[in-house]
Amino acid sequence: MLLELLRFPALGPGTAVFILNVLAGGGSCDDSCRSRRCLAEKLINYNLTSQPQNENCTQPVYVPYLEYQTVSVDTKSLRLNTRLQATLIWTDLDLRWNTSVYNYTMVVLPVDSVWTPKLHITNALDTTFEDTSSDLLLYSNGTMIHTVVINADVNCEVNMFNYPFAADSCPVAIQTWSVDGCGTQLTIGKLDISDGSHGDWETETASLLQVSEDRNYIMVMLKMKPSNPFITLMLPSILIILADMISFALPLEGGERNGFKVTLVLSFTMFLSILNDQLPGDSQCSPVIRGHFCVCLVLLVVSMLESLVMTRVANDGSVFFFLRKNRNKYEDTGNINVIQLKDSEEDAQMLRKVVNFLEALSAKEVKSAKYERLAHNIDTVFFWFYSICGTVYFCAMMYIMVRHICNIDHFIFWFDYYD
Repeated sequence: MLLELLRFPALGPGTAVFILNVLAGGGSCDDSCRSRRCLAEKLINYNLTSQPQNENCTQPVYVPYLEYQTVSVDTKSLRLNTRLQATLIWTDLDLRWNTSVYNYTMVVLPVDSVWTPKLHITNALDTTFEDTSSDLLLYSNGTMIHTVVINADVNCEVNMFNYPFAADSCPVAIQTWSVDGCGTQLTIGKLDISDGSHGDWETETASLLQVSEDRNYIMVMLKMKPSNPFITLMLPSILIILADMISFALPLEGGERNGFKVTLVLSFTMFLSILNDQLPGDSQCSPVIRGHFCVCLVLLVVSMLESLVMTRVANDGSVFFFLRKNRNKYEDTGNINVIQLKDSEEDAQMLRKVVNFLEALSAKEVKSAKYERLAHNIDTVFFWFYSICGTVYFCAMMYIMVRHICNIDHFIFWFDYYD
């Protein structure tokens, strides 16, 4: 075909060059493309993946809508699992176009073809940053809109002193990258809470606060639902102590009371070993419920020891076995031998033995009754002392769990916060 073109010199060299350019796919074809996709491909070819460089070396990023959600609260490792969804708006003047040439006010571009700002959770131990879509929206003036999702495990030392009536605040610090005045400047508009109730914890409020221009944080107010922990932790301990108090109605004789109290101590010990993994971890404000369980165990053991000692006192009036008094020689005589009497002197001697035996037996019964009365009197006094102390203790413990406040510095991750 080129040879045929050379055979027509009347066309002129300029016309021949134009035809060759058209056949070779020259630039006049690209200039004629005015579709939205052609515009997008043209902007993609710019390959502007670096941050827009303004004169003041700062790129403003606006977040008109930020959605916060508490996913879970790990009371063992003291971590707050959160989910944030943010709509980002920023402007890149190098991606503007003339609407008189391309008659479109917006176009869709792939996220990885342009620079996008990143949000960081300052006090997070682990963070994942995800795009809700592989595309973003670009306007003719260079403004871009994109939505991202941040999942973060925030290091939050929640005040667990009042567990299971715990309530505390936890900051979630949000910022963008900036060093020596260069970077991005974040501005957040509206904050909303999504589904604030998960498991045993409930998100009461979430407020957007600001320490300085580059330090924004969400103050999350958390409150524990006490119903489930109270039923599984507090109620069993109360019922076991109540059963121990009622066991004082059992008689000291026979050993039924002692066996029942030993069973209560072993049951409560097994109960503590099972719940060890469910109790919150240690922190600046350790849960007072740990001390509560220790006091309950001490009360049960003291009650068991008192019952054992009173049983001993009721039997022989001695607390310690090595202080047992020597028995009268007639106390262990269980029978009277019948012998044939020879004379009156022997009759009198045998009669004295019978009288001595009966007197010793009567004295033993009197002494045994005296020991039983002493043991029952001491047991009654201990019962009222134990009941009053136990009731006062539980009332005081409930008051402390509900009313006491233990303060924790939640901004320790910002070392110069108080400067």
